[in-house]
Amino acid sequence: MKRLFGTDGVRGVANLELTPEMAFRIGRICTHLLKKDEDQPFVVIGKDTRKSGDMLQGALVAGICSSGADARCLGVLSTPALAYLTKELGASAGIMISASHNPIEDNGLKIFAPSGYKISDSLEAEMEELYFGEDQLPRPQGGGIGRAFDDNSAVDAYIDFLKKTAPDLTGVHIAMDCGHGAVYKIAPEIFRALGARVTVLNDNPNGININVKCGSTDPTALQETVRETGALLGLAFDGDADRLIAVDEKGEIVDGDILMLLFSLYLRKKKELKNNAFVTTIMSNGGLDVAARQNGLDVIRTVVGDRYVLEKMLEGGYNLGGEQSGHIIFSDYATTGDGVLSALKLIEFVKEEGRPLSSYSSLMSRLPQVIVNCRVGRKDGWEEIAPFKVALEGAYKQIGPYGRVLVRPSGTEPMMRVMVEADKEEALLQSLASELAAILSRELK
Repeated sequence: MKRLFGTDGVRGVANLELTPEMAFRIGRICTHLLKKDEDQPFVVIGKDTRKSGDMLQGALVAGICSSGADARCLGVLSTPALAYLTKELGASAGIMISASHNPIEDNGLKIFAPSGYKISDSLEAEMEELYFGEDQLPRPQGGGIGRAFDDNSAVDAYIDFLKKTAPDLTGVHIAMDCGHGAVYKIAPEIFRALGARVTVLNDNPNGININVKCGSTDPTALQETVRETGALLGLAFDGDADRLIAVDEKGEIVDGDILMLLFSLYLRKKKELKNNAFVTTIMSNGGLDVAARQNGLDVIRTVVGDRYVLEKMLEGGYNLGGEQSGHIIFSDYATTGDGVLSALKLIEFVKEEGRPLSSYSSLMSRLPQVIVNCRVGRKDGWEEIAPFKVALEGAYKQIGPYGRVLVRPSGTEPMMRVMVEADKEEALLQSLASELAAILSRELK
């Protein structure tokens, strides 16, 4: 069967691969499957700052209303805010319009169940079956048709929730890169309301500058700002603020691997870490496992995607998980990764421990790791490509028995990702990863 969903919802180039017609049908199908049996069910919609968000929202609204539910448009807000409000407001579903860290040309739809969790694989499969079949869903008439409402104040409930989980930040100086994305307004507002002095970068979205040389995908300017201003630390968010990349007071990057290690040690010290473990994906650096073992912690690995991290957390009763890219999930507080929540927890940790963030850099020694992305026309069948198999065998001979080569299709872009990790010179890893990626790019046209 054809695939509609990737690892994080439906994603593609807006108005070409992700069209208004698609959004209309997805809105109809989502509402049909999740609509609550009540007088007037409703679906909440959020969006990041991409120009194409308005176009897709209009199509979603039409689809939702045509299936007999109201569409409640919450405006620009983060993915975790949309997830929180889906549950808090009692919605039948939540749909976030965002392509997260992807380039401006892309957009996406992330769908949340009434519980505030992303919908399951089985529900995605059911949606795909309906999407690729003939549209025979019910079409209410008259009073059965839904209506659309704007509700730009609903996000206040999410802001209040975050403030209640946060420490007093009086006297703390924070540098913050909003990436011209979804939290360009509320993130500085939250930190200032808690007493912090905030130096803000990239908080002027114009519809086309989201993630452009800024935010979690390019924190270079943030690093310079932290060094120049003497800030306690820096915080970089992606387009929909479900991830955080931090910068220590020396201007060095602190990624999701280090954050998970720090948070797990902090929660254990407070006797709040469940099962003495945290969950991460196969993409996290092998040095994380070594550091965890040295500190008496267990690391649980799963496939790539924060939704799969969360599934493993719920399945095993763990309350901390995340990805190297900066998705951090505190399941005691949230149903998905939340960059702003993670930022507040990080400052809480640094304040309570009374040590600069850079002092923890020695906790983890990274194995050299290189990731090369290559654009492809298709993502299937790469395992059987003869030249690739030969090159892969050769790569393993050079990196040794403790090295790793991970190849995976991107779930959000037309790309393959090749990761090579080993206790070898980085130049060798770069050469091997580039060679493997070049073969995939050539063969997967």
